[in-house]
Amino acid sequence: MSDAIDLRPTLLIPDWPAPDSVRAFVTTRETGPSQGEFAAFNPAAHVRDNPDHVALCRRLLQKEIGDERPLLWLNQTHGARVQQGYQADVPEADAAMATSADYACVVLTADCLPVMFCNRAGTQVAVAHAGWRGLAGGVLEAAVAAMNCEPDDILVWLGPAISNAQFEVGPEVYGAFVAVHPETAEAFDHSPYRMGHYMADLYRLARFRLEALGIENISGGHFCTACESRFYSYRRDGGKTGRMASVIWIKH
Repeated sequence: MSDAIDLRPTLLIPDWPAPDSVRAFVTTRETGPSQGEFAAFNPAAHVRDNPDHVALCRRLLQKEIGDERPLLWLNQTHGARVQQGYQADVPEADAAMATSADYACVVLTADCLPVMFCNRAGTQVAVAHAGWRGLAGGVLEAAVAAMNCEPDDILVWLGPAISNAQFEVGPEVYGAFVAVHPETAEAFDHSPYRMGHYMADLYRLARFRLEALGIENISGGHFCTACESRFYSYRRDGGKTGRMASVIWIKH
């Protein structure tokens, strides 16, 4: 299979007031070389997809950001560690940041929330993988702390994640948030499907966490991976599916 032009990914470009020095996008599953359940652009190597197709997706992804900088891939564990600095051997982390144009930060998602950050000067960028465990565990707070900026200097974009209409969770998820911050109860509705369960709003939970840090410039947050066929959805697709890549970098 060749790197033909029609295999290039279809990209979602964030709509946020980032400076010109910041570049970012999210891949979709609309076009690409991946096949079957993983169609059509899956750059995730851990989901039992054809490794040749994954490798081709990664080469095509590299072309989108330019060959002069590598992608910083992570081994994501639903934790709160932030990788600072390029490391080729796939560090264990759920967020990454860069303060130079030497590499691009990337996280993979398929219902979890990708959160992009930059400062107003465009000299720092970061991206976090924030499912409910990451949000409860403080991954957004860790990313903000790593940037070491004043809150009003930070811009945020909330990328494609599962919406509250599709995200039913158990009482343990509700308790993980409300026991620490009772105000977050407003991000949960009682499930119409099962007694004692809730419909969780990842976007509201993320906004609560960010606003508690004093961050007010927050864009995005209007997607639903489980509703929109252009996105992979772990829940909708029964666990066998690809991943979108959320990529952010500083241009030279």
